[in-house]
Order: sequence, then structure tokens, then C-alpha cells
Amino acid sequence: MSETGEMSEFGYIMELLAKGKVTIKNIEKELICPACKELFTHPLILPCQHSICHKCVKELLLSLDDSFNDVASDNSNQSSPRLRLTSPSMDKIDKISRPGWKRNSLTPRSTTFPCPGCEHDVDLGERGVSGLFRNFTLETIVERYRQAARAATAIMCDLCKPPPQESTKSCMDCSASYCNECFKIYHPWGTVKAQHEYVGPTTNFRPKILMCPEHETERINMYCELCRRPVCHLCKLGGNHSNHRVTTMSTAYKTLKEKLSKDIDFLIGKEGQVKSQISELNLLMKETECNGERAKEEALAHFEKLFEILEDRKSSVLKAIDASKKLRLDKFHTQVEEYQGLLENNGLVGYAQEVLKETDQSCFVQTAKQLHLRIQKATESLKSFRPAAQASFEDYVVNTTKQTEVLGELSFFSSGIDIPEINEEQSKVYNNALIDWHQPEKDKADSYVLEYRKINRDEEMMSWNEMEVHGTSKVVSNLESNSHYAFRVRAYRGSICSPCSRELVLHTPPAPVFSFLFDAKCGYNNEHLLLNLKRDRVESRAGFNVLLAAERIQVGYYTSLDYIIGDVGITKGKHFWACRVEPYSYLVKVGVASSDKLQEWLRSPRDTASPRYEQDSGHDSGSEDACFDSSQPFTLVTIGMKKFFIPKSSTSSNEPENRVLPMPTSIGIFLDCDKGKVSFYDMDHMKCLYERQVDCSHTMYPAFALMGSGGIQLEEPITAKYLDYEEDV
Repeated sequence: MSETGEMSEFGYIMELLAKGKVTIKNIEKELICPACKELFTHPLILPCQHSICHKCVKELLLSLDDSFNDVASDNSNQSSPRLRLTSPSMDKIDKISRPGWKRNSLTPRSTTFPCPGCEHDVDLGERGVSGLFRNFTLETIVERYRQAARAATAIMCDLCKPPPQESTKSCMDCSASYCNECFKIYHPWGTVKAQHEYVGPTTNFRPKILMCPEHETERINMYCELCRRPVCHLCKLGGNHSNHRVTTMSTAYKTLKEKLSKDIDFLIGKEGQVKSQISELNLLMKETECNGERAKEEALAHFEKLFEILEDRKSSVLKAIDASKKLRLDKFHTQVEEYQGLLENNGLVGYAQEVLKETDQSCFVQTAKQLHLRIQKATESLKSFRPAAQASFEDYVVNTTKQTEVLGELSFFSSGIDIPEINEEQSKVYNNALIDWHQPEKDKADSYVLEYRKINRDEEMMSWNEMEVHGTSKVVSNLESNSHYAFRVRAYRGSICSPCSRELVLHTPPAPVFSFLFDAKCGYNNEHLLLNLKRDRVESRAGFNVLLAAERIQVGYYTSLDYIIGDVGITKGKHFWACRVEPYSYLVKVGVASSDKLQEWLRSPRDTASPRYEQDSGHDSGSEDACFDSSQPFTLVTIGMKKFFIPKSSTSSNEPENRVLPMPTSIGIFLDCDKGKVSFYDMDHMKCLYERQVDCSHTMYPAFALMGSGGIQLEEPITAKYLDYEEDV
């Protein structure tokens, strides 16, 4: 097969490369894996349409699995793991490569993967890595780039005896390169091998036919318009795409190629416009650099002016302090001299002693009268000693509190941008924190800065952490459990920033969030319960089946609780999860139960048509009230009719008015296996409503029960929102 024929198989972009309209070296950044930052190696296409190396996907999934296990066992890492590419063992890589790989799950479940390209969480489905297509087109372009980069290095023949000769062609069926002589020897004329497909020398051997990852023996021949991915005929007949609209591969190829060709032709036709815009951008860069330097000079001038004012005030304050100090010291010196004169043979006392030696009465009286007044004054000063001045300078303490606050908020404030407001109803905290805010439409901002910090119990404030955001919401991860965090937002438009918004304080859950789904197999009664496809919501379908059963009896009819559990068990550590009970629910129970107690409940016969059937027979649903003094292997609280019912207790009042609370919007369950305790929380205020001891000697499962009409929705973990992909066909 000629090289031109090969290129036509991969689409119009390859034709452009072959024609030289796009230079290989200019597209290098498109050929770099976002995870390992190297050229792609066997790239896979993620559901968000970004590509990543096959090895990188496995290593990232392995790091997620290790982090999940660490949290479940030691509670040492409560946040989403970052990208870390380690060298995993082969058995672990094989484990996550197999279809249906899951994390500590009893049933197959989907795998959430953080795409390093768009930083959004994508769902890999139940097959995980095995359900991803290999991007052969990108792989071929990478190989052409490698060849262009090492043009001077020839590809050698794989079959020559040393020293090998330079190869002249490569066989796609044999996955080997040959020189002319070796190719004739191993592909003799008239044999089957002579019909093999051969191309120019290459090291990229791709399969001739794209096979279905779900049905490995079937080739791809259709395109699912709903999922936007190639499928085989088995996927359409009885697989996951049976109810989806599909088209032929040739139609999809033609449509996509026409759209891609049209778009590329448009871009190439606008080359002059692009160059003009690049020149404009270069001018803007130079203008930005000049304006930035000018802005720095202006800002420096403002600060220099502030420094001058501070220096002037500093000089005035110091002069005032020095003047007061000098005046006080002078007074103290005068007072010291006066008191020194009271000493014997010194000053006033010495002079008085000399006057007493005068024998002439007239002269003595003339002098002694004034001297006596001075002696009396000195005597009185001794009786009531008082310093001539104060040593304290309390009146000269400079108060800079307000000025410090103002200088701390010094920024490019402008009255043109209003303060953003945090939406308390939309903002919440679960496994991560979701902070949502809004800005008046007339004051649109270019970007925002979200600040958050932890508040210690002694109300000591930590330093603020900052995150730049280009939307009006942000997910904050890596928050510590059972902690208070303060959040605030400020808006930026160009170089102008608004003041900070009012702070929002949120309380994180008391333990890492436990991830699970409803189990659709163990004890699930599909006649009474309706489970959605995501298995995170269950509803009780009371009414029709009950009426059908009631027709057959005359003495009465009794209903029972229908139980459903989580698909993941807990053996140790601290875990937290939450759910929402629909307001219309008649009776719902939520809590935990051990594996042995669940077996007892779920094995109990349920002949609801029999008039002898006892309500909750064998289920012990009310034993939490009868046995509240003992540690039992389960604990369930009752919720219904918009009320939360606290079970009876030996240590508190059991009056109905003390046991009935308004139903919280979301109910959190905290299980501490190490201490054998389960607690129930009001998620809106992260307030504990009820707690008690529970026997955790066996594996514990999240347990739920419904009677009559009702619904339970598991709280969805807070992650980056999935991308809304554009329709391709």
C-alpha cells in the first residue's frame, strides 16, 4: 500500500501533513501527554475526547486505588489524590486493566477518572480502561513526528544478520521492518505472505481493523450518535447501545471528515487574518509591558508619598516624645536638687545650721523668719512626697490599628465593581467544599480570587489560601475533617479588584466521606422498590401491588419494611456518608447493620398476602427501642412525615415531644468502627442529633428501609462537573 493511500485512511489532517501545509515541528504541543509530559505512547481516548497514554491511565487509576484504600484503613488522606506517576507492580496493573474493575465493591460499578487534560472527572464505565479506544490516528502522527525528529537515523532491518541493513519497507501483518533482500526471502512470490500489507519503514504497527473493546472478536462497523463513539453490531443488538440511535461507520466518517475538512480549510484560508491578529497581539504585549512599567512607577510614586507622610509623622511624634522627656527630666532634676538640700551639711539644712550660730538677736530674727518658712515648706514636702512628673508615656502610644487595617486592604479598589456575594444555599461541604457566588450583571468581572482558611477551636486564624477562578463556583479539596473553614471572594476586572465578600463559615464532616451505591442484588425487592440506573436513588412503589394482594384477603392486610443496603462494607476506621429523604416519605429508616443481621433480615419470608403475617416479622426493626441498654449489631433511626424520630434511650426523656424533631434536609451518618459508635447528623448545620453504641464485630453496611410511599437520594460527592460535550454528528 502506498503512503498516500495510507494517509487517506486517517482523515484530512493527515492529508494536510502529507502535503506539507502543516509543519510537523509546529504541532509538538498537541503530541504531548498531559500526564507524563512526554510524547504519547499508545494513547487512549477518554470520554471527554482528550487522549492520554495507556500506561499513564493505569498508573493514575492505581494511585487512586491506593489512595482510596489508605483513606478507608488509616484515614490518613482525606482528599482527592493528585497526579503522581509511580511504577506500579504488574499484578496491580493487570487488575485494573480487567473489565469490571472496581474499588472494594460487591457489584460492578463505574470508575471515575480525573482527566489531566481538562481537569474534569470522567466516567470510564464498568469496563474501565478496557472500554477505551486506542487513538491510532494520534499514534500515527506521533510516529511521523518521531521520524521527522530523527530523520538522520534510519530504521534497520529486523531480520538481517549483524550488521543489519537499512530497511526499505515494513510489513503491517508481521509487525517487522525488512531490507529488500530479507523482504523477498520472508515474503516469497506466490505465497500467502506475499499478500501482506506493507508500507514505508516505520516503527508504528497498527492493526488493520479496529476491534470493539467490549466484544473483542467483533470489528467496529457503526457509530453511536448518543454516546459519540464507534460500536459493533453486538453492542447495538443486545449491549449498552441497544436503544441508542446509530449510523453506519461510512456515514459517520464522511460527515466528520467533511466537517473537519471544512473547518481546517477555513482556518488555512484565514492565515492572513491569523498573522494579522498575531501582530496585533505582539503590539498589545509591548503595550502591556510599557503600561505595566508605567503602572509600577505610578504605584511606586504613591507608596513614596505614603512613606514621606509616614516619615513626617514619625519625625513629629518622635520630637513630641523627646520634648516631653526633656521637660520631665528637668523637673526631676530640680526636685532632686531640692531634696539634696535637705541633707545634713548640704543646702538649706547647712545654711540653717549656720544661721543658728548668729548671737545678735536683731540680725537672727531678720534672717530666721524667711528661713523658717522655707524649712516648714520642706518639712511638708517630706510628709506628702509626690514626683514632679510622670515616668509613664502612655499618652504617647501611637494607635495604628485603623491605619493597619486600611493598609492591609490596600489594592486597586474601584467603586465600579460591586462586592460578590456568596450563595449560602448553593454552597455546601461534603467530601469537598463547593463555594458558589454571584456578581451583579452590570459589574461583570474577568476573574475571581477565592480565599479560605481553617479556624481553630480557640478561634485562632490561619493564613488565607488563594485560588484564582474564572467562573462563579469552585470546588475546594484537601480540607481536614471535623474542622471549621472560612471562605470569602473578591472580584477582579483588569487591574481593579473589589473588596472581599462577607465570610462564609462551613463545618466539614467528622470523618472522610464513604463512597458507595445501593446494592441492586443483595435483598433488593424490585416489586416494591424502584432503583435508578445510577443506583444512587431508590423509591418505594406502594399502592398497586398492595391492592392486588389485599383483594385476596378479607381480615386485613399488613405491610412490611423493604430493605436495601450499600454495595460496600466497612470493617474498620471512621466513615461518613449522607442522604436525603424525600419530604413526601411515609416511613423511612436509615442507619447501619452488620452482615449477620442483614442475612437474618433478608432471609425472612414475606408472605404479605397472609393475614397471619406479622408486621416487621423477623426484622427486629423496633428493637432499637426495646434494647437501648445493650450494644446491638445495627442501629436505624426513623424518618417520616417530615419528622425525625429519636429512638428511646435510658439516659434521656422518652416523651414524644422530646423525641420528635423537624426532618433535616440532608441526614449524615458517622460510623466509628474503632469505638463502636454511630452518630446521626443534621448536614445543614453539621449538628449531631443522636448517637449510640453499635456492635462492629462483623462487616457493617449502610442500611435503609422504606414502607409506603417514600424516596431516598444518596448525597452526591462534590467533584468537578462533567463536561458538556458538543454533538459531533
